[in-house]
Amino acid sequence: MTQRPVRARPPSTFTKVRRVADRGVYDRAAIDAVLDAATYATVAHVIGQRPVATPTLHWRIGDRVYWHGSVASRMLKSHQAPSDVCLTAMIFDGWVLARSAFNHTVNYRSVLCFGRPEPVDDIAEKTRVLKVFMDHWFPGRWERLRPVNKRELGATAIYSIPLTEASAKIRDGGVGDPAKDLHWPVWAGVVPVTERLGRPVADAGVSADLKPPAMPRLRRRGPLRNV
Repeated sequence: MTQRPVRARPPSTFTKVRRVADRGVYDRAAIDAVLDAATYATVAHVIGQRPVATPTLHWRIGDRVYWHGSVASRMLKSHQAPSDVCLTAMIFDGWVLARSAFNHTVNYRSVLCFGRPEPVDDIAEKTRVLKVFMDHWFPGRWERLRPVNKRELGATAIYSIPLTEASAKIRDGGVGDPAKDLHWPVWAGVVPVTERLGRPVADAGVSADLKPPAMPRLRRRGPLRNV
């Protein structure tokens, strides 16, 4: 039996979902599930009074969501000044084809997180959070890699925001045609969309006895959904 999300209250009026508000979910378990399943996120911020939305890789540790990049990155340099960002993650689960153009929609899981980025500067902490990132997608691989060095860690900037101002918006259902359209002679239904990994291709020089890591399960379904 599908577990329904807890209808928690939004953390603030700014975070509250307004458009199709019944799809808004504020339960932390649902928010965490989307962040953990999404393969990338977008960080929106302002640089020189101009809006910029940058796709990046992210990961969650407890009550915080992290992202990283080069210290030379324009995006990460902008976080050095005190200003808020909006981190978004979305998983596209399917096309919902209705009997009218107006009623077409999609199934999806999305999260918006608002906050002021905080840097991770300590070398030991950088190493720890990067290991969590690697282990999330490729468990056990970190221990087999050549250890990171201080130069590499110094060239890597890591920021995080707390998940105190976050909301999820989820649709997972069928066609919502009105009764008067149900006999219109056109196909209607859901076309699922999934993300798949291809067969690993070894780099030149990799010994034949070295096996690729276990592949992560992309777009894992969380335990909660909106119906």
